[in-house]
Amino acid sequence: MLFLIGLVNAAEQSVSEKNTGCVYGHPGIPGDPGHNGMPRRDGRDGAKGDKGDRGDIGTCGTKGSKGDIGEPETGTCLRYPSAFSARLSESTKLPAANAPIRFDKVLYNRQGHYDPETGRFTCAISRVYFFNYHITVYSRNVKVALMKNGQQVIYTMDSYQGDEDQAAGGAVLELESGDKVWLQVADKLLFNGLYADEDDDTVFSSFLLFWDNAFFCRPKPKN
Repeated sequence: MLFLIGLVNAAEQSVSEKNTGCVYGHPGIPGDPGHNGMPRRDGRDGAKGDKGDRGDIGTCGTKGSKGDIGEPETGTCLRYPSAFSARLSESTKLPAANAPIRFDKVLYNRQGHYDPETGRFTCAISRVYFFNYHITVYSRNVKVALMKNGQQVIYTMDSYQGDEDQAAGGAVLELESGDKVWLQVADKLLFNGLYADEDDDTVFSSFLLFWDNAFFCRPKPKN
């Protein structure tokens, strides 16, 4: 009996000595993932960030389609032309002094603002005009004045040298409606050598230079 007890104790001691060696086995395989947690509310908004750098310029877009035709103008646009041109005839050449020269051969006077019977232009539209004259000088000296309402505006003088000569003048005038403009010999009859025949002309002309671009638009009257 005592012999058996001794054998058991010896075996337990042997097992105990072997366990103190701490021998490890191979790692096991990973375990299964855990379950998702319960959802929670979003956190608070963060502070505003700094302004970013400016981006590059984008490419040009494609050309748009042509638009529709617009509606007609509702107002009324009016154009007011004013012009004339007339020349001397053989019966009115060598005109009298200190009186309007009658340029009686009308080249253009559609608006009727020039009167060939009196030689005067009467302004119908208040604005700026250009006047000019071209003179054939023959047999006598010439001294003429461009007149506005009886006041001399400019002079032109040419001395006769024994053969036909040419003289010319012009001016830009601002006129009011009703103003009158004409050309006249500015001295004695010795200065009235304005000549005209079949081959030579003496011409007086004018036209409206501008009047707010020579036209204006006014709104259509309301009903």
